[in-house]
Amino acid sequence: MKHTILHLCTAAAIGLAATTAHAATTLDTVRERGKLICGVSTSTPGIAYPDDKGRMHGFDVDICRAVAAAVFGDAEKVDFVVTNINTRFQAVQSGEIDILSRQSTQTFSRETSLGIDFGPTVLYDGQGLMVPKTLGVTSAKDLTDAAICTLPGTTTAQNLTDFFRTIGGKFEMVVFESPDENRAAFFSGRCEALSSDRSDLAAIRAVANNPDDYVILPETISKEPLAPAVRQNDSNWRDIVAWSSWMLMAAEEKGITQANVDEMLKSEDPEIQRMLGVNEDLGKMLNLDTKWGYNIIKSVGNYGEVFDRSLTGIGLTRGPNTLWNAGGLLYAPPFR
Repeated sequence: MKHTILHLCTAAAIGLAATTAHAATTLDTVRERGKLICGVSTSTPGIAYPDDKGRMHGFDVDICRAVAAAVFGDAEKVDFVVTNINTRFQAVQSGEIDILSRQSTQTFSRETSLGIDFGPTVLYDGQGLMVPKTLGVTSAKDLTDAAICTLPGTTTAQNLTDFFRTIGGKFEMVVFESPDENRAAFFSGRCEALSSDRSDLAAIRAVANNPDDYVILPETISKEPLAPAVRQNDSNWRDIVAWSSWMLMAAEEKGITQANVDEMLKSEDPEIQRMLGVNEDLGKMLNLDTKWGYNIIKSVGNYGEVFDRSLTGIGLTRGPNTLWNAGGLLYAPPFR
């Protein structure tokens, strides 16, 4: 009898494993649907925003387009879903979106407790503070006792608390539920300062009636590695998102651009040959087409092109997002 129970339990375990093994992966679901669903932020210049015809643009948008190009060979096969700052991670968990590309900081607690996996850092950012020039403040240390606007559900509040504790100061935190309310409160003078990631502050300043009336203070009070997020326990999909992001970085390092990628097919550089699918089928290892890397660069360009197209225009400089061999942090693992 004991042997029979063991046999039945073993058979059940094998059956469950087989069912799990044949469950649809994210890649299967995306392909069957015929398009990628990407979660982005509300209209934010340089990050994710629609033009007058409704077509989305921005840094986070191009990360998703790179993944669509890798999967379909067509960067336009993607729908963009605006996600709420408080429910963005639930949208990933529930399967409402396939990838979250929304200025999201990778942290220990988020990756270990929310049922998500982060891809590589695509933007090395940090929290800053912005003030009206008329305030006459030149350092964040001068904001003791100031009212500071921010949003809930972010790492911002803890970073502010840590910063002011470090300098022995106090501040009043004024929390608003939506980015629009937060911006409006700051521009109306409800708060003396606004705190967020520096990329976000640059985007907010860009929509001011008079952007030159506001200054982002020099201090960066936190590390904010911004990365795309996907559902946990789908390693193939996570690899696709990760290596699509790294393809952008490696392309810049190798001098491959949207304009010269066809000419680069003739390159004698073995790594370029692998990246573009000329030699060795790296795409097969990701369950993608041989030309997946070529399709990304042809459709979206390289990392530098994406950054310049989206973020340079709102006043951001490359800073730590410069390539590693030029003194920055941007680094793609080898394509081999």
